[in-house]
Amino acid sequence: MSNTYLSYSLSWLRCLSGAIVSLFLLTAPTAVLAHGGHGDEFQGGNATNGTSNSIPVDAQTAKRLGITVESVTSKRVDVGLKTTGQIETLPSKQVEVTTPVEGAKVTELLVEPGDRVESGQPIAVLYSPQLVELRVSSQEKRAEADADLQQAQADLSLARQNYEKFSQIANDEIAQAQSQLSFAKEKYEKDKQLAESGALPRRTALESETQFKEAQADLTKASSRRDVIDAEAQLKRATAAVEVAKSRLKLSDRVYQTRLAQLGTRANAKGLVTITAPISGRVADREVTLGQSFQDAGGKLMTIVNDSRVYATANIYEKDLGKVRTGQRVSLKVASASDRTFTGRIASIGSVVQGETRVVPVRAQIENSSGVLKPGMFAELEVLTGQTSAAILAIPNSALVEANGKQLVYIQNGNAFQAVEVTLGQTSGDLVEVKSGLFEGDEIAHKGRFFTIYEESEKVKSLK
Repeated sequence: MSNTYLSYSLSWLRCLSGAIVSLFLLTAPTAVLAHGGHGDEFQGGNATNGTSNSIPVDAQTAKRLGITVESVTSKRVDVGLKTTGQIETLPSKQVEVTTPVEGAKVTELLVEPGDRVESGQPIAVLYSPQLVELRVSSQEKRAEADADLQQAQADLSLARQNYEKFSQIANDEIAQAQSQLSFAKEKYEKDKQLAESGALPRRTALESETQFKEAQADLTKASSRRDVIDAEAQLKRATAAVEVAKSRLKLSDRVYQTRLAQLGTRANAKGLVTITAPISGRVADREVTLGQSFQDAGGKLMTIVNDSRVYATANIYEKDLGKVRTGQRVSLKVASASDRTFTGRIASIGSVVQGETRVVPVRAQIENSSGVLKPGMFAELEVLTGQTSAAILAIPNSALVEANGKQLVYIQNGNAFQAVEVTLGQTSGDLVEVKSGLFEGDEIAHKGRFFTIYEESEKVKSLK
């Protein structure tokens, strides 16, 4: 089967080579335009190897392939400081999730390593005997407090009835005493007047005075009945007892509710505690297993990392510190995504120069919404200092094609593109300096499927 597959593959490649060779190995058009400072080297192929490296591409094909052409110009670019660093997680964006109670047992694991989670999302369920005991104890105390409250309310009702009854009797006696006092007073005053005028014996006036004083004493006695005072005191005590019983009822499950509040999570009547994600992010690891028990609180369940932004920590030499400040732009590349440039800004600059190396650690916060950057990765950083260089020839990194250890750029030459080897200098963000190989005014390809065609053409050449 392998021989059949090989024969099929060779047949396919021969067909493909016929199509691509027609593009790459045909003689360049008669009318050829030299651009910039280029001249005779476009007429006879590559002076180095004597072969043509011109790729005919007409305007319609260029449009279909999405090839973009731009002029090479001299420009002033930001001067950058290059260094290497390492990707780290932001301290506030990495959280270890631990068991909130002692004696807990894992009954459910709701996420796997690598899963994305949102803040507040359930991630595990634990069983806590401690919470069960607290809840049972609180229920017992609540039952006792409820019974005490019912008794206190019954006592209060009885005390209120007694007080109302004795108050009513006292009120009746007071009314009767007041009526008798009013009659005795009126009779005393009249008899006293008649006795003074001689119309009534003085003895009769004295008897009227005695009756008046007895009526006053009866009123005083009716107004200060002991049973009413006792009933009033009992009513106050019963009212206070009810308030105490209500307070005890409220406090009966306070310990349990306080413990739940301390946990900051949800628990049900069966002692099952639902653990939720404290932050949004990715489950970086999950060390716990289903059914695992923890004797103490604080046992590690898993780690959640939010890597939408990361730190790139690098060292800047002491002599360059004057060029660096917080807020400056930083570009970054990693080996696993060499075709991408990540950007960010300097978040902090160390305050101490380290030992004999004379370097200061610098942290840049880098946007990583795609999650490509991983903690522990090594990175190439460039701090864009804001200072500008003298005007230099600079082209986009996307215009470069690396082939056989050489850096090539394709220059538009009429209806074809000519490969030119270039020597590179400093970089600044997505721009790179060209020291030799290009001239100002050259039209270069820097976007589209052009480089895919180049790769396919190289495959065809390798089959010859």
